[in-house]
Amino acid sequence: MYFAPMPIPPRICYCFCDIMRAQSLTLSLALLLAPALAQTPAPQTGNQPAQTPASAPAATTGPVQLTAAEDHQRLLDLLHITALRPGVAQNGSGPNPVNWDESKANPWPNLPNPLLLNNGKPVKSAKVWTTQRRPQLVELFDREIVGRVPANVPAVHWQVVSTTPGSDHGVAILTKHLIGHVDNSAYPAITVDIAADLILPADARGPVPVVMELNGGYPAGYPVPPPRPRPAAPAAALSRTNIAVPLPVPVPNFDPPIQQQVLAKGWGYALLYHNTFQADNGAGLTQGIIGLVNHGQPRKLDDWGALRAWAWGASRLMDYLETDPSVDAHHVAIEGHSRRGKAALIAMAYEPRFAVAYISSSGAGGANLARRRFGEQLENIAGGGEYHWMAGNYLKYAELSPTLVTPADMPVDMHELIALCAPRPLLIDGGTLEGGDGWADTRGTFIAEVAAGPVYRLLGKKSLGNDSGPTDTLPPVGTPLLAGDLTFVQHPGGHNPQPSFATFVTFATRYMTPAK
Repeated sequence: MYFAPMPIPPRICYCFCDIMRAQSLTLSLALLLAPALAQTPAPQTGNQPAQTPASAPAATTGPVQLTAAEDHQRLLDLLHITALRPGVAQNGSGPNPVNWDESKANPWPNLPNPLLLNNGKPVKSAKVWTTQRRPQLVELFDREIVGRVPANVPAVHWQVVSTTPGSDHGVAILTKHLIGHVDNSAYPAITVDIAADLILPADARGPVPVVMELNGGYPAGYPVPPPRPRPAAPAAALSRTNIAVPLPVPVPNFDPPIQQQVLAKGWGYALLYHNTFQADNGAGLTQGIIGLVNHGQPRKLDDWGALRAWAWGASRLMDYLETDPSVDAHHVAIEGHSRRGKAALIAMAYEPRFAVAYISSSGAGGANLARRRFGEQLENIAGGGEYHWMAGNYLKYAELSPTLVTPADMPVDMHELIALCAPRPLLIDGGTLEGGDGWADTRGTFIAEVAAGPVYRLLGKKSLGNDSGPTDTLPPVGTPLLAGDLTFVQHPGGHNPQPSFATFVTFATRYMTPAK
């Protein structure tokens, strides 16, 4: 793996586009967004603290109501962007089809070096990594990629709503229904509650390890909000052709369900229902925890996106687990799949209390490299349907005009997010193109893991490898690499976390077993 020094991209100059766009805004939208549009971004350098609103609106003022399209356009205006590169069409049709050809997948092979300080000096010790380079990377991810958690996030007060005995796959369990009430005294117009379930073996004789799962559903009895309309897909993405990825080959899976595997180990599991405290859509960004902290106003360009907010919620649930005598809080794992795999990776990178993580098919914006051209692309996430996952600044790396900006202009890439998890252990997985998981680009995540390896080795841990030592060779499908603290497996199936979960349990047992 070759690392090239990656300077911060030069500032791009723009001319008259902001004036032309201002003339095209309707009067009603301009009045609605006046507080947010007034925050023209200034150049940001170094460890700049999170911005705070100049004046907090009165507590009686309701949240700004924006559609995802309106909020997306607002960010483009703040960034002086007139057009984004369109996302690729997953079915391989249209003017911008997805690439499934590995020979065309690496147009930008030189990755940023995670062990190179901003001043160009190499990182040669764990101390320099911890005190200098890691904070530099955190700042870059905060500002450019996932967004920063504001300093004024209110406290969360946990309540055990009920404890219910039951059975899960023949195992006697106790389920604790939890609600984390977020203090909204500074802005009572928005109420935020974090819903979670903690499921424990009923016959446990002491504190048990727990696997925390980021869950996209809702707890039983929760008033599920109606779905919000999503932006229409381009015609190219909706058309059907016979030139796209081959139809998935059904792969039988005889493993027990994930929860059953956890309980069979004598562990508990926690379900964090992330949609209860931050909606998975752009229209919800003035609501939920992001909206509460911003007093109902739209985000600034470096404010946290939904993925970072979900990861914040995982940390808050970890706060509760540390208070529960039934939980061995020193042995808590986190796992997530697809978009929740992205959030789980962020949580692992930012929250040192998680002992081990399983990151499944996280794809673009997760463990996969932005500098790859295979499967889902940065442009897809920067579009109107998924932009809310990331910081507003993320959109500028999909800019088409007035200036072309590409992933190669990013000061970081996702191998460095993996590196921020070091020295703690990770298993990253994915399926195959033929099985139906090509969109997540499992090979790209493997390359990213290899590129994160030098940080693990610097910190005295084992990088991706086999019994013969470190390796950068993709193993055969179904052959896990479990010799190190960074591990990988590719299963033959599609977009599904279950086929690799037994591998994760085997791997995690090394780190989740309490010392005797």
